[in-house]
Amino acid sequence: MFKSIINLFFPPVCAGCHSFLLSNENVICTLCRHNIPLTNHHLNRENEAFKKFYGRIPVEYASALLYFHKKGIVQQLIHNLKYKRQQEIGTVLGEWYAEDLKNSTIIQSVDAIIPVPLHKRKLRERGYNQVTNFGLSLSKSLDLAFNDSILIRKVYSKTQSKKNLLNRSEGIETTFDVCFTEKEHNKHFLLIDDVITTGSTLEACSHALLKIPGAKISIVCMAMAHS
Repeated sequence: MFKSIINLFFPPVCAGCHSFLLSNENVICTLCRHNIPLTNHHLNRENEAFKKFYGRIPVEYASALLYFHKKGIVQQLIHNLKYKRQQEIGTVLGEWYAEDLKNSTIIQSVDAIIPVPLHKRKLRERGYNQVTNFGLSLSKSLDLAFNDSILIRKVYSKTQSKKNLLNRSEGIETTFDVCFTEKEHNKHFLLIDDVITTGSTLEACSHALLKIPGAKISIVCMAMAHS
């Protein structure tokens, strides 16, 4: 009842195009869902996300749900997720991608989902990690553990979106570390993030996780930058 009253005065709008949502729509309107650029990476193991990490890190699997284009629907979604506190976007994208991933034998071998972490200072500033709800949604839908305490970010840095591609990679290899016990040995970790751009952040996170004896790494992201 209370929610209905709130919606009457403040009707929910689409996180992609800001049009009013119909009663049967949730977070993203039907038109945006129809027009949103899907990668279909899950249909091909050796997709472009997987190839992004050739010769850099030994990944078991890599994929993204959406293509990220400047000034496109996906950029709007990610912006609202990161800077407008619309964490429900991560939940919806996680539920969406879980349906594509649930039949993957590689994903079925995952032991824990690991989000790319924020530095403690950045977490206090933003109030949340933008990939947490995405990971929790995948965790629930795929029946996988979610662990945000193994991988840590040691270095505080300014917003990546304000940096050029070269500066995004600078010093990133020393940014992350791991905190683990023997029970994490020989585990398959699914590393998650919002957008794959250069891949340097995910590469650095993977190198940190590979300090764990016997660790295997797979990567799943909400989106991948696409020209």
